[in-house]
Amino acid sequence: MLDETTKGIFTITATPFLPDGALDLHSLEQMVNAYIEKGATGLTILGMMGEADKLSSQESIEVIKTVTKNCNVPVIVGVSAPGFSAMTMVSDAAMEAGAAGVMVAPPSRLRTDAQITRYYQDTSQALGQIPFVLQDFPLATGVIISPSVILKIVEDCANCVMLKHEDWPGLEKITQLRLASDAGARRISILCGNGGMYLLEELLRGADGAMTGFGYPEMMSQVMNAFNTGNLDQARDIFDAYLPMIRYEAQPAMGLAIRKYSLAKQGVIEHPTLRKPRPLLTQETISEIDALAQRQENRLRELGV
Repeated sequence: MLDETTKGIFTITATPFLPDGALDLHSLEQMVNAYIEKGATGLTILGMMGEADKLSSQESIEVIKTVTKNCNVPVIVGVSAPGFSAMTMVSDAAMEAGAAGVMVAPPSRLRTDAQITRYYQDTSQALGQIPFVLQDFPLATGVIISPSVILKIVEDCANCVMLKHEDWPGLEKITQLRLASDAGARRISILCGNGGMYLLEELLRGADGAMTGFGYPEMMSQVMNAFNTGNLDQARDIFDAYLPMIRYEAQPAMGLAIRKYSLAKQGVIEHPTLRKPRPLLTQETISEIDALAQRQENRLRELGV
């Protein structure tokens, strides 16, 4: 089960589709194995970059069962929903299938600190004993959660065991939360997102790892392994080799299409299909991705990675 001490790399899992838009469960199994081989110590499914909002309830359950059946690392399931009935239905199914916990983002209607706090108190009660991750991603949700509100939620909700930190800029938030726990506040795990854009700085600020996706997910484990062994220069060199592709993938609305193209080109998934509505990559964009991938490969070879 997920708890406050969880560390490592939880790769955000894309949802593979066939060219006609149907679920590609074969690719999903293949992708799970590939992510683990590339260093994932956990997986997160049905997140915002997993196209969860394009799946039916039955399809979501299929994805959960397929992933949990085919991996031996902890699985976190995104269960954000407009109401608690849908949230608890998916949460119960996830835990029954063997998930380690669930992740909940705030609905965009929340505006005040009191509303945000109350929402997560109600979430905690609805989930019961199920451990959950508070997803803090204001660029996507429009909900600003201050460090003081996070600390209040953590204090009130015993089953809130992790923060998925995706505020941008947000390095100071990590520092404030760690200073608070050093002073006696309850300490929870912090895993960071944003496509790995600030991974090294987040680790230096006190994050416990990453929970994000990238077309080359081995980057996160390579950087974190170098960091954990005290080789900060090597960690920076490895990160810098991937940075042009990280930057390119960070384009709003286009990032997932770029990521799926990269995964398909490496054979991680069979098809780069996104479900409609979706952006389409032009040949010019594909040529740019290919050029970045070649330069990245050359640089990693020079580094001996």
